[in-house]
Amino acid sequence: QTCALPIWRPGSVPMSPAELAGTVLGVIGVALMVRENVWGWPVGLVQVAISAWVFLEAKLYSDVLLQGFFFSIQAYGWWHWRRGGGGDERLRVTRLPVRVVAAWVVAGAVTTALWGEVMRRGTDAALPHWDAFILVFSVISQWLQARKRLETWSGWMVVNAVAIGVY
Repeated sequence: QTCALPIWRPGSVPMSPAELAGTVLGVIGVALMVRENVWGWPVGLVQVAISAWVFLEAKLYSDVLLQGFFFSIQAYGWWHWRRGGGGDERLRVTRLPVRVVAAWVVAGAVTTALWGEVMRRGTDAALPHWDAFILVFSVISQWLQARKRLETWSGWMVVNAVAIGVY
């Protein structure tokens, strides 16, 4: 399939104002997360609301659903980072055991295949399997981020590499 998104050409506007705002807020949110700053979560709430609109217009329906999930998990992450350490204790960054990481990857691959097929058969989605991959592994990465698991960064790097090609 071909991508339904417009291709940038020299002299054209590379991003809509909404895409630009979402991108800027995304960069700010990541910078805050790297610093373990709790304000990354409310910035993320605004960013995902904008992104949902952009993806809806591009017919990337799995990504629209993903933004709805992100909105919820942003609120949870904000709460968990403030309260998850218990009392005055700060929530710490931790690592997952290798077998747990492997289980997440296998579950993600199976879910990606299933959801991609649902989107291919039931919608006019652009790039349904790649879009499904972004959905599923973003959910996994976002959950790990909310729980302050170090592996979130590897997940986000893979998701973003795929997303560059799709978007």
